[in-house]
Amino acid sequence: MVALAVIGLHGRLPDPRDILTVLAGADWGWILLAAFLQTVSLVAFAYQQRRILVAMGVPMGRRDALGITLASTAISIALPAGAVASTGYSIREYERAGATRELSAAAAVVSGLTAIGGLSLLYLADAIAILVNSSNTFLDWQPLAIVGALAALTAIAVTAGRRLARRPSGAWVARSRELEGRAIRLLRRLLVLARDSWRAGAALRIRDWASALAYAVVNWVADIACFAATAKAFDLRVSLATLAAIYLAVQIVRQVPLTPGGAGIVDTAFIAGLTAAGATAVSATAAVLAYRLLSTWLLIPVGGAAAVLRRYAIARAAAAGPRSAQARADRGAGRPESVSVS
Repeated sequence: MVALAVIGLHGRLPDPRDILTVLAGADWGWILLAAFLQTVSLVAFAYQQRRILVAMGVPMGRRDALGITLASTAISIALPAGAVASTGYSIREYERAGATRELSAAAAVVSGLTAIGGLSLLYLADAIAILVNSSNTFLDWQPLAIVGALAALTAIAVTAGRRLARRPSGAWVARSRELEGRAIRLLRRLLVLARDSWRAGAALRIRDWASALAYAVVNWVADIACFAATAKAFDLRVSLATLAAIYLAVQIVRQVPLTPGGAGIVDTAFIAGLTAAGATAVSATAAVLAYRLLSTWLLIPVGGAAAVLRRYAIARAAAAGPRSAQARADRGAGRPESVSVS
């Protein structure tokens, strides 16, 4: 990953000695605030996952939710197509926590939809701010059209899922059993899983969707605030509205997983946006490196440690389970049978 970052950024950054000089002169109070805001962003994302699972009837502790979030985020960053592997890891861990595969898949889908919804609200707020501050500014409506289309598709999917949940599923199963062959059986299981997950997600109450969406907004806003704090740490004379606009513009580039964690691509996009807004290349590079270190690269060792600790805790609980059950049986073996009087 370091090699990919070096290749991607080669020839696009100022002299490393100048960057180190600016980094040494950073305001560490703002850096600490940025680290705190990034922690808030991660905790909000973990609480979103927990809120969705609890709404589906799956008990999930805060510590478990945070551990799964850190580990899955590290996987998402560390692999070229990390989002797929990260989702698979999260689903497996939800199943270990007591969720069925259908509920686990539904939780992953609902989490993704609410994350898109939270980002869409920020795009809409940014567009409104641009119109209010400068009515003569030309506004590109294409991103807003995409946001509106995603919101409409989500509403249609939820509405259709609620209606499907009221219908008996026997006809689906009876028809699928008529099909033979290994590939057909696999396809049938996938379709049934997708249908049940769709129904489970659509069956959530409106307040559950609203809570998950609120956590998603907090996640995005805290990440934007982290980016703004790192810019302030290097005295970048860029307004908060401009920083938010740069952040939202880069998110489009960030969704294309060409390199692990967007190494070399996302960094260049952030630096280009800041320099276009009037920052010097050296200060912009230092701010972006600090932000990416806090929001991306440090999460890999932290998430790896969380995954190892979680695996150790699961193994310890599994080893203690049979012993504790046997101990309870031994204690109850010599105890006289109690009589209940109603």
